[in-house]
Amino acid sequence: MAEPRISALIIARDAAHDLPGCLDSLTWTDERIVVVDPASSDATEALARRLADQTVVRPFDTFAAQRNAGLARAQGRWVLAVDADERVTPELAQEIQTTIAQSPPEIAGYRIPIRSILFGRPFVASGTQLDRPLRLFLRDRGRWVGRVHETVELNGAVGQLRHVIDHRTHETLSVFLSKLDRYTTLEAAELASRGRRPRPFDLTLRPLGTFFRLYLARAGFRDGVEGFLFCSLSAVSTLVRYAKLRELDRTRPAPAKTLSLWAGVRS
Repeated sequence: MAEPRISALIIARDAAHDLPGCLDSLTWTDERIVVVDPASSDATEALARRLADQTVVRPFDTFAAQRNAGLARAQGRWVLAVDADERVTPELAQEIQTTIAQSPPEIAGYRIPIRSILFGRPFVASGTQLDRPLRLFLRDRGRWVGRVHETVELNGAVGQLRHVIDHRTHETLSVFLSKLDRYTTLEAAELASRGRRPRPFDLTLRPLGTFFRLYLARAGFRDGVEGFLFCSLSAVSTLVRYAKLRELDRTRPAPAKTLSLWAGVRS
């Protein structure tokens, strides 16, 4: 049997609504591997076992570890990473197959543009239009790093593809708020693990800066009411992230030097 050329890797939690469409957009790949978070409360695992070539059930710790668990099971020479709420367009599928057939040896991976569909509306300005994440790479030349907002650590040069992945995210406000709560918890924990301390700026000017950067500098107003909602909620996300960091910071033991100072005052 010939070695598979492309393995598609998907991580999924509570993705029963999205997973079938995602996998359907990947039927042209040689194998489809879904890493399922067992905390899912819907039929994600059952759908993965029925529709994918391999299903890995793994308790969530970090996003990088989830993806690397799928990478360890992959057989393809190339790996394509896709989220459950994303769709590979037919144009991108064709471009990927053509590109890897003639990829120069120094190129170990390719960045792929992401096109946002937020609250049911295609965005033109304030979504992920500027994002070019590394999503396609040689299996033995890369691995994911990072607890949240993970990236690929690659051994080799990086190319760029032209066609897009459609990101059908945050279809309702409830979904957005649910993800906001989960992601800000992970982000705050990551900041705390790096020794980051909260500052007044983080709870005041930083959220405002997020809104104005997205709504004005990146012309989020062009995306209508949905654009205003996205930019506003992104600012809220920034505020909540640092508010949670402040909560974590307040539970840390005070430095020994500070404790001894207070002990002297009390005595």
